[in-house]
Amino acid sequence: MKTRQKDRDAPEPQAPWDEVRPGLWMGGHVWVSPQGQTQAAVVDVEFDLVVSLYSREGHGPHPSVEHLVNEIPDSPLTAVQLYAVQQLATTVAGAVRGNRTVLVRCHSGYNRSGLVVAQALIELGEDAAAAIDLIRRNRSPWALNNRTFEQYLTTGLDIACLLAGLETSA
Repeated sequence: MKTRQKDRDAPEPQAPWDEVRPGLWMGGHVWVSPQGQTQAAVVDVEFDLVVSLYSREGHGPHPSVEHLVNEIPDSPLTAVQLYAVQQLATTVAGAVRGNRTVLVRCHSGYNRSGLVVAQALIELGEDAAAAIDLIRRNRSPWALNNRTFEQYLTTGLDIACLLAGLETSA
């Protein structure tokens, strides 16, 4: 399954991960150092929970860290994939409420991770616009540059899931 869409011309992030709100981090598998070198973002034991929406061998986390892997594409999602996003966001929000440190990551840490983090922020009390703004301020202005994902959030994942289900049943 192709999971990364390369047509948005977004620069690679300047950090492996960034804290979006206390205890909730967003990141990727690659980043660019101040010297312009592409670096691998390898997680060890920095977080209590790591959610990977894209995975690559050798990028951690340490086996002692809880790690949830659910690869989804950086393109329109099916109802099943949207439901998985909802479940992951609920898990992330619960972990943050429990004072656990959480990293949600994808390839660059912009879109797939942004979708799950934004939904977790919504579950933690933010509205969609505030959640998107918080992510763009604290991760990157390039975060959630997948407009379909932004529309899922502003429409509401419940409604997006129902609509996507209608498309597959037609």
